[in-house]
Amino acid sequence: MKRLFAVLLLGAVGTAWAQGTPAGLWKTIDDETKTEKSLVRITDNGGVLSGKIEKILTDKADAKCVECTDERKGQPVQGMTILRGVKPDAAERGSWVGGDILDPNNGKIYKVLLKLADGGKKLDVRGYVGMPMLGRTQTWLRVE
Repeated sequence: MKRLFAVLLLGAVGTAWAQGTPAGLWKTIDDETKTEKSLVRITDNGGVLSGKIEKILTDKADAKCVECTDERKGQPVQGMTILRGVKPDAAERGSWVGGDILDPNNGKIYKVLLKLADGGKKLDVRGYVGMPMLGRTQTWLRVE
C-alpha cells in the first residue's frame, strides 16, 4: 500500500512540475477561424526552450514556408522549429522571454513572451516587435 501511495504521489508531483513549465505538447488555435491549427512540441534544452510544429491539423499538412527569409525558406512547416532561444524571465515567475517565434504563414519573425495561464493548462504566446505592448497574443492549449 505504501508503494502504491508513493507511485501516485510521484505521478502527481511530475504532473504539477510539467504544468509549471511550457515544456510539453500544445494545440494552437487559428486567430481568425478559431479552429485547431497545429500541435507544437516545446522542449527544454538546459533551460532554453524551443518549439517545433509536430503536426498540422488542417488540410495544409504539406505546406512549405515560402515567405521565410532565413534557413527555413522553402522548408516544410510540419517539423519546423518556430520557437527558439526562450529563457525563464528572472523578473516574473511563470514567464519566459528572450527568444523569437516564426509565423510560417508570412515568414515574419517576432520577439516572444510566453506566460502560463489557468494552472498550466494554457499558454499565452505573445509575438511582438520592439516592446511587448506592440504585439498580439495567442492562447495555446496544453495537450500533454
